[in-house]
Amino acid sequence: MQFEIKENALIARKGGETLIIEPWGKDSLRVRSTMFNDVTGNNWALTENVKCDSKPEIKTFLIDHWVGDGTIDKRENASITNGRIRCEVNFVGIVSFYRDDELILREFFAMYDGTLSDKSRCLKVVNREWKGVIGGSDYSLNLKFEANKNEKIFGMGQYQDGYLDLKGSVLELAQRNSQISVPFMISSLGYGFLWNNPAVGRVSFAKNITEWIAKSTKEMDYWITVADSPKDIMKNYTEVTGRAPKYPEDMMGLWQCKLRYRTQDEVLTVARAYQKEGIKIDLIVIDFFHWTVQGDWKFDKTYWPDPKAMVDELHSMGIKVIVSVWPSVDRKSENFYPMMDRGLLIKTERGAAQTYDYQGDCVEIDPFNPETRKYVWEVCKKNYYDFGIDAFWLDNSEPDYGVYDFENYRYCAGPALQVSNMYPQMYSRVFFDEMKNLKDGVVVNLLRCAWAGSQKYGNVVWSGDVPSTFTAFKDQVVAGLNMGLAGIPWWTTDIGGFMTDDVNDPNFRQLLIRWYEFAVYSAVLRMHGDRGPYNIPPLDDRDFGGGYLHTGQPNELWSYGEDNYKIMKKYYDIRISMHDYIKSLYEEASLNGSPLIRTMFYEFPKDEKCWELDDQYMFGSKYLAAPIFELNRFEREVYLPTGAKWKLTSTGEIYDGGQSVKVDAPIDYMPVFERV
Repeated sequence: MQFEIKENALIARKGGETLIIEPWGKDSLRVRSTMFNDVTGNNWALTENVKCDSKPEIKTFLIDHWVGDGTIDKRENASITNGRIRCEVNFVGIVSFYRDDELILREFFAMYDGTLSDKSRCLKVVNREWKGVIGGSDYSLNLKFEANKNEKIFGMGQYQDGYLDLKGSVLELAQRNSQISVPFMISSLGYGFLWNNPAVGRVSFAKNITEWIAKSTKEMDYWITVADSPKDIMKNYTEVTGRAPKYPEDMMGLWQCKLRYRTQDEVLTVARAYQKEGIKIDLIVIDFFHWTVQGDWKFDKTYWPDPKAMVDELHSMGIKVIVSVWPSVDRKSENFYPMMDRGLLIKTERGAAQTYDYQGDCVEIDPFNPETRKYVWEVCKKNYYDFGIDAFWLDNSEPDYGVYDFENYRYCAGPALQVSNMYPQMYSRVFFDEMKNLKDGVVVNLLRCAWAGSQKYGNVVWSGDVPSTFTAFKDQVVAGLNMGLAGIPWWTTDIGGFMTDDVNDPNFRQLLIRWYEFAVYSAVLRMHGDRGPYNIPPLDDRDFGGGYLHTGQPNELWSYGEDNYKIMKKYYDIRISMHDYIKSLYEEASLNGSPLIRTMFYEFPKDEKCWELDDQYMFGSKYLAAPIFELNRFEREVYLPTGAKWKLTSTGEIYDGGQSVKVDAPIDYMPVFERV
């Protein structure tokens, strides 16, 4: 290995590979490697300008080297230290990381190299395996680390497998409906690791090895930090990737939505009914197929004859309006051929030019292209924003491909295999980059997907089209906790799940109430769902426009019977009473990156039991929430962490920490303890 010290960076070269390690924020290092002449210069998620507390210490040194004939000579190694983190690179290129001089992570290597090793050198396994992509100039990359015994791993975004601790998991690094790849992990060993690469691939946190795979890439790029607690790790991480802005106070209450309000009269009727009931809703959502065809990005005038008058009336009630925009463009759209001719849509590598086939023959936009972003915004500004629309629901933002054949799609930034995981972030910037210069206050848009750093672009992220089951409910809570640990604090779900066959089923209604109680103690309280049965006649028999497509059953607070309405109204009042507290949580997210819903160990890292819990959580630092995840379950056990006393909100009884207690959970109560 040939070492070079250049400015603040340690550079190592061997066999055509160039490895660059440099300080990047407090107690943190960025590591890049390439088989080309130089790295690309893309910062990807590392968008913030950061300074190190002091100049890094970089040095080379000699170590003993076993030649093989019983003799020993000296070989050159190198290290770079930035605060509490040190990286060593040995003479064959194996990288090791130390936190306060204690080994926390080391690349895996099992290859004959003249070093003493406890692994079989006959395996011929290298630490950074580059393979040329056949027919192309780029590489696939397989980066391997030794597995740490007894390590717990959290974060990584949102996966629908129900595991909070991801050790032992294999995760696809790709975006899908309800799956969100945000490749930042927090380790129980006191470090955080960002895979700073938007390529489609896979990570395995196996018992025997940790393996990061990019199917097509120009370079390896990751960032690693160390700290004493998950909260400090999150602070370091969001310092280099950005933090959410301060959240608007007038969006902290109820968001009202259903599938789907078909006319402006339906929207106004619901808003007036809430006003009559004395319930303030902060936003009302106009869902899909209010348009003519996908990609027209405008109201169907048959059913939305005067959008500005509708918006003005809603604003007079103190209600903001959010409208759904999809990235799909139907061939029948007035924008299809102008966008296709100008190269503003996703390209297919082979076969027909089609990427999406729900309710039309569609190709989705290419938001990596700045001209695309400009085109779509100008259409949406004219047809929505200029009417007073306050925010956009950027649905299908993965994008939702008809078939997830990532190797068949290409953007102006390169093959989808190389950059596709950044698609939702670039889609959000179609709107964020323009609205931030026009709006008074903070931009807030709703998305179904995200990537590392999306938090800085005003993204409220929801968990996608998930089933209406208690299992899915539990999975969403776990997913939301890991999303928070991946740096995404503005996160929400469809209350009751998205897919409901029968709203009159008492089992569903019980699920709805349990889910609603949880949502009150989460970042965004949002009513939404596709509520069956589909027995509501269409408005017309055309095969386009806002009238022909089905709609779901009513989904307002009073839609599920008087008893359930009383419970939801009771919890609505609890939400409103917590306004100042919730405001403080949003402010904390913008200051240090802390999520609003937090794993137990985030607040109590020294309590070992808290690292095992996945069925209760902290809402900020004050409230311990214990949702009910089973049908007809009316009590549950709750663990109270050490270092605090806890007041049960239903009775006012005070408990000492460091014990598990069994508490009642009637249908109108989710167990919550206040830290005292």
